[in-house]
Amino acid sequence: MKHGFADKVLAWFDVFGRHDLPWQKSLTPYPVWISEIMLQQTQVQTVIPYFNRFIARFPSINALAQADLDEVLSLWTGLGYYARARNLHKTARIISEFHQGEFPRSQQDLQQLPGIGRSTAGAISAICFHERVAILDGNVKRVISRAFAIGGWPGQRATAEQLWAQAEAVLPYERINAYTQAMMDLGATVCVGKAPLCDLCPVSDACQALEHQKISDYPGKKPKVSKPTRRTIMLVVKTRAGEIRLAQRPPEGIWGGLYSFPELNQEELDALAPQLPSPPRALETLKHSFTHFHLLIEPMLVEIEAIEDIPRIHHEAWLSEDNSEAFGLCRPAQKIIQTLLG
Repeated sequence: MKHGFADKVLAWFDVFGRHDLPWQKSLTPYPVWISEIMLQQTQVQTVIPYFNRFIARFPSINALAQADLDEVLSLWTGLGYYARARNLHKTARIISEFHQGEFPRSQQDLQQLPGIGRSTAGAISAICFHERVAILDGNVKRVISRAFAIGGWPGQRATAEQLWAQAEAVLPYERINAYTQAMMDLGATVCVGKAPLCDLCPVSDACQALEHQKISDYPGKKPKVSKPTRRTIMLVVKTRAGEIRLAQRPPEGIWGGLYSFPELNQEELDALAPQLPSPPRALETLKHSFTHFHLLIEPMLVEIEAIEDIPRIHHEAWLSEDNSEAFGLCRPAQKIIQTLLG
């Protein structure tokens, strides 16, 4: 199948591929880069409105480079994995300052920039600069692992090396930009995780997973590891006028640079209680899951008459109806605020 694989995929793409995605209007590096970063861990339909708003506000690499990180994070709120947004901002500034606003053209050079891994760099260089390199996002991993029966979890180095080698072996010498998009489309619309549409697949006649009726075995599953559970208290302060106190988190780490509520443990809350103008009231406990652990969040609400009635804290800000769109909020903070504002 090696010699005919790319031809079949391209022929399918010409008829059935996605040709009207907003970042396809201009196959230049900036919108392609933004879309590739947003599409990491996120579905196309979710990304489209975020992409459109982001490009409308930051239409060029220089516009993004000159922006405040707070505004970038605000437009990213709800997409999750916020390190992506911080790295976008860092990379925009590097390209603007050290590359005169022009993207590096090769996969190898693109990989040197923050937040751009091998697959994302390959997508940019192949789609925009026609470099003959492979990509291996989640959709493409699924297609390659099933078509060529490459078992094992793709997160393991040995499996990843096999997938990369196979992805490179079937690359076409022409139309590499279309082929790159075609492989992403094939995995996203036909060779999907559950109930793949094998009858519509252009390479089903030689798919080894289908031939042996073992589609569900590919790609291999991530080994299960039980996640520990941690607990935290978030102190939520709200004025009678409806202003809500926020605290900006440190630039690195979990929810880096986003606004949330001050966190403390029970002992710290007990020590702080005598200084508060009213007793804290428990709100509904939230559960938020990260890659490596679950976090149980116990929001404690303190209601005050005015901002002056509570001691100041570092990096504080006050959310109100007038500025509610100005802050990049972590997901739990969004949920708590929605509860408070009804």
